[in-house]
Amino acid sequence: MGRKWNNIKEKKASKDANTSRIYAKFGREIYVAAKQGEPDPESNQALKIVLERAKTYSVPKTIIDRAIEKAKGGAEENYDELRYEGFGPNGSMVIVDALTNNVNRTASDVRAAFGKNGGNMGVSGSVSYMFDATAVFGIEGKTEDEVLELLMEADVEVRDIIEEEDNVIVYAEPDQFHAVQEAFKNVGITEFTVAELTMLAQNDVTLPEDAKEQFEKMIDALEDLEDVRQVYHNVDLSE
Repeated sequence: MGRKWNNIKEKKASKDANTSRIYAKFGREIYVAAKQGEPDPESNQALKIVLERAKTYSVPKTIIDRAIEKAKGGAEENYDELRYEGFGPNGSMVIVDALTNNVNRTASDVRAAFGKNGGNMGVSGSVSYMFDATAVFGIEGKTEDEVLELLMEADVEVRDIIEEEDNVIVYAEPDQFHAVQEAFKNVGITEFTVAELTMLAQNDVTLPEDAKEQFEKMIDALEDLEDVRQVYHNVDLSE
């Protein structure tokens, strides 16, 4: 599981370097989650998860509040949640999740980002069967044994716990997101280095340097798209 954490860390570092674009994307995602249920994270689990993830990217409170107030105000911006699947250089696999108010534009943009960088779009299901939906939490200041003990005391089941550098990373089933979060908060842990629902590849692959460069350009092109919310892949991008 260690390389999976490296991929998440690489993705966060890339996003942290593009804050204004990331904030805009979170604003849209928060608005959509708030519109789909109550605009209150305590009664809207989807909104609560988005807000927890936004917190790990240091999204300003003003942007969060603006998006929630927009949803409360009855704004009628309609977005579709879409998933695209495709292949990169050397058969690498990619999943792209998007929020869009123009399906044709998004499909065209995603297809172009794949095609211009050595990849190609696949059909639905061509890639996703090789990934697992997963809740991931990262915390600092605890050991692997301490985290295991507190989760056992809270009777929370997880897939794996890994100590990586200064972080303890917890992998759990998606429906355990809230339970893991509450177990940490009940012992005073409210800050996470990562807290999100993601798609983790069952097996990572390593690309030769030239293909890796091309792959990274493709991922950058996909993440730069306005409508793209998340990009997942199975390539080990650690050094």
